[in-house]
Amino acid sequence: MKEKLTKQSIYLFEKKGFSETSIQDICDSVGVTKGTFYYYFSSKEELLMEIHLRYIDDMLARQDGILHDETKNSQARLFEMVYMLIHSIEHQGASARVFFREIRHLNAERLESIIAKRDQVRLNLTRVLEEGVQRGEFVSDLNVNIVTFGILGITNWSYQWFDPHGEVPDRKVAEIFIRMILHGIAI
Repeated sequence: MKEKLTKQSIYLFEKKGFSETSIQDICDSVGVTKGTFYYYFSSKEELLMEIHLRYIDDMLARQDGILHDETKNSQARLFEMVYMLIHSIEHQGASARVFFREIRHLNAERLESIIAKRDQVRLNLTRVLEEGVQRGEFVSDLNVNIVTFGILGITNWSYQWFDPHGEVPDRKVAEIFIRMILHGIAI
């Protein structure tokens, strides 16, 4: 039931927004009482935190797998991280939209926890770029912090426009992004 409440809340928060969705809306859409809701969550904000944690913890776990894959060089790891972020929209697009749009509704303590995890996602990407510079795969004067923010900017914003069922599949989008990042767009 907790999973059902969470999934339905993601749907409602994505469609109506966190503020416009009441606990009663969630209960009605699942067909349960408020007592059932409060059995699993102490508040709507706790539920929102659960959604945020699931999303960011999944990102961190997948990044960890990429970071520890010794068979790939830095360029391949960079591609895998970009692809992971784009690919996640197919499976977690609604969660991504809730994550980015509704984070402002978390209290200071919860927000601090999520920001620390979000920073770790950024630092993991920075690590791949730094390793690539050290290995000679990327230019030696690369400003890894700015490039990291640039990569996160293009990938994180894609939840707004990317259609996993559209004409360009997620892997191809990731390939285009990596080509643009590594080689630019000039002739």
